[in-house]
Amino acid sequence: MTSFHADGISVARVERQPAAKPIVKLAAFHPVTPSLSADALARAVRDTQAGNFTGSTLLAGGEYQLLQVEAPNVPQDELKTAVRWRLKDMLDFHIDDATIDVLDIPVDKAAGNRAHSMFAIAARNSLIQSRQDMFAEAQVPLSVIDIPEMAQRNISALLEPEGRGLAMLSFDAAGGLLTVSYNKELYLARHFDVTLAMLQEQDLERRHAAFDKIALELQRSLDHFDRQYHFISISRLMLAPTGVPSLQDFLSAQMYMPVESFGLGDVFDLAEAPSLHAPAEQVRQFLTLGAALRHEELVL
Repeated sequence: MTSFHADGISVARVERQPAAKPIVKLAAFHPVTPSLSADALARAVRDTQAGNFTGSTLLAGGEYQLLQVEAPNVPQDELKTAVRWRLKDMLDFHIDDATIDVLDIPVDKAAGNRAHSMFAIAARNSLIQSRQDMFAEAQVPLSVIDIPEMAQRNISALLEPEGRGLAMLSFDAAGGLLTVSYNKELYLARHFDVTLAMLQEQDLERRHAAFDKIALELQRSLDHFDRQYHFISISRLMLAPTGVPSLQDFLSAQMYMPVESFGLGDVFDLAEAPSLHAPAEQVRQFLTLGAALRHEELVL
C-alpha cells in the first residue's frame, strides 16, 4: 500500500492473522517532493525494500467525492449505471468524466421495507488514468485504488464491540474524518474542516476554537446518525493518534458517550515495525496501514 503526502510517500504492508492482531511487515516513509511522480514512486518502493510490491494506493481528499444516495431498485448488473444517472447533478464535474463505484449500506433487517441507501464514490477519469499511468511507468503493479473512509473503516472494524457500532475520529493535513462502523460495515463518513496542524496550534485560544468546532460537528453528525440508524447503538468514540492528548479530555467533557484514545499497537502487532512506536509515525501512517488491511470491497 502506498499513500502520497505533500512531503513524501508512505509504503506499508500488513499481514492478517486468524484470531490475532495483524502484523505490520513494513511501514516506511520516503521523503520526496513532489511525491506524485513515477520516479519518486519507484525510488520509494526500492529504498523502502518493499521487494515484489503489488500495489494499492490511497486517494487524498479532494481527489474524489463520496455521496450517499438512495439505492436503485435494479438488478445488480445495472446498479452502477443507475447510480451514475442519480449522480449526474450531484458532482462538481460532468458525469461522463467520472469513474464510479458503489458501496452498500446494510439496512435494519427488522425494519421491513425501510429506504435503502448506499455510498457512491466518484473520481475524475483523468485522475484515475494518471494514477494508473504513474504506477505503470514506475513498474509497480497497481491492483486497487482506495479511499480514506474505507481505510479508517478497516481499523474501526477491528475495534468494534460485538453487536454495537463504533465511531472513530482521525486527523491529518487535509482535515478530520469521522466514521461509524457496525458489523464491519461503513455507515457514516463525515469530513471536518479542522486539520492536524490546527490541533497542534501553540496558541491556546486558536487551539480551543478548533476543539469547539470539532465538538459541535461531532454532536451534529452523531445526532443525525442516531435519527437515521436508530437500530445501531454506538458504544464509544475512538480517537486515532494525533499527538494531542488534551483533545480526549476536552471531548470527554462534551460528549454523551465515552471517548477513548488508541495507538496503533492496540490494533497491530508492531514487533517488525519499531518505528511505529513514535507518536509522529503513528499519525503519519494511520490511514496507510488502514488501507493495507483491505482485502475486498472498493475498486475505482
